[in-house]
Amino acid sequence: MRMLRFAAALALLLLSAIALPAAADEFATKDEAVALVKRAIARTGEIGMDKARLEFMDHSGTFVDRDLYLVIVDKAGVRLVHGQNPKLVGKTYFDAVDVNGYAYGKAVQAIAEGPGSGWISFAFKDPLTGKVLPKENYVEKGGDYIFLAGVYKR
Repeated sequence: MRMLRFAAALALLLLSAIALPAAADEFATKDEAVALVKRAIARTGEIGMDKARLEFMDHSGTFVDRDLYLVIVDKAGVRLVHGQNPKLVGKTYFDAVDVNGYAYGKAVQAIAEGPGSGWISFAFKDPLTGKVLPKENYVEKGGDYIFLAGVYKR
């Protein structure tokens, strides 16, 4: 009987240990956002933006993953890619303002025109929950484009 209880407790412990990493993997990390941007810059260099942008918005592909997706803006500030909302493609980004009035589009423009890479924080609608959450976007200029991918703070 004692051995049966021990086995049951051990099984419960193992199951809970296995479940914790799976829950952590439910949402993207900052390292994954940076890696996605780097992969997108490389892919654009390989096949050009016209072909790459279709891959970047394909939800069954490798550039949209959970709550992680790309936004790509040209040097004039026009969205070429939005991995979650294709209705935003063709619309200006540099004048974007969050629900709190923060001009995050201008912050992205300043990074692109200045150091070339960095992080911004603003509020945005999470595609998984539909709630407005704090978000951090990694921004990197790559050629004539500005690449962004971000994580939601939970």
